[in-house]
Amino acid sequence: MKFGVPLSLVHQAAWKDLAVTADRVGFESVWLAEHLVFATDLSMATYPYTNKPGITPTTPLYDAPAYLCALASLTSRVRLGTAVYLYGLRHPLIGARTFATLDQISGGRAIVGVGAGWYEGEWVAAGLDFRTRGRRLDEAIAVSRRLWTEPAVEHHGEFYDFPEVAFEPKPVQARLPVLAGGESRAALRRAAALCDGWISMPQTPDGIRPKIELLRELREKAGRADEPFEITAHAYELRDPGEVAEWAELGVDRLIVRPWRRSRDAVEGATAFAEIFHLADNM
Repeated sequence: MKFGVPLSLVHQAAWKDLAVTADRVGFESVWLAEHLVFATDLSMATYPYTNKPGITPTTPLYDAPAYLCALASLTSRVRLGTAVYLYGLRHPLIGARTFATLDQISGGRAIVGVGAGWYEGEWVAAGLDFRTRGRRLDEAIAVSRRLWTEPAVEHHGEFYDFPEVAFEPKPVQARLPVLAGGESRAALRRAAALCDGWISMPQTPDGIRPKIELLRELREKAGRADEPFEITAHAYELRDPGEVAEWAELGVDRLIVRPWRRSRDAVEGATAFAEIFHLADNM
C-alpha cells in the first residue's frame, strides 16, 4: 500500500514543512487541491457532498502545480499530485504545459489528478458554460495525451481547435499518470475509459466498495479491464495498521491519510504515522 498526505488540509504556512517531512519519513506522495477563483456571491457554491463547501470569497487560493514545482526543489523522492486540478477550466495547451513542466522539474514525480468541478461560480467568471465541464475535461485529457507523446499535434474538436503545433519538452514519464476524481457515474466513467486511475472523496471501506465495483464494470465495458489502473482513496481516519488489509482487498492502491487534527500537529502526526506503519521500510 502507498500512502499520501493532503497538504490542502493544513494551513498553507505548513505545506513546506509537511512536504519535506513526508519525503523524509517515507510517504509516497503529497497532494494539493485547487480552485481558480471564488466569486464574492457564493450562491452558486452548493457543495454536492455535504452542502457545506467551507469556503469564503477571501479563502486564499494558489496555483497548485506551480506550488508543487516549488516543493519539488525541496524534496527528492515523494510524488507530487493534484487532488484535483480543474483541467477543463484551462485550454489543454496550458494544462499540458503546466504538468509537463512539473514532471520535468520534479524529475518524473508528477501525478495529474483532475476533476470536472462542482462550483459553478468559477466557470461563470472564466466565461465558460458550467454544463459543458465534463465534455471539456474529456476532450482536454485526450488532447493532452497527444501533446505529451506525439512530435506534432493538430486538433479540431468540440471545444478546442488549433493547427499543427510542436510541444516540447515532453514529460519525463513515458506516460504521465492522469487520475480522475469524483464519485458521480460520469466521473467514474471518465476514470474507467480515459484515465490511469481514480481518486475517491473521503471514504470508508464499506462506502467505497460499490464505487470500485462499478469502476470494474465500466472498465470492462470500455475494454480496459487488463490495463494498469490505480485506485486512490482518501482515508482520513485510518489509525491502525491492521485496517490496511481491508482496503487492499478492495483493490485500493494508495491511501491519502490525515493523522492530525490541527495544522500545528501535522508534521508530528505524519512522523508518528510513518513510524507506526513502517513507511521507511518501503523507501
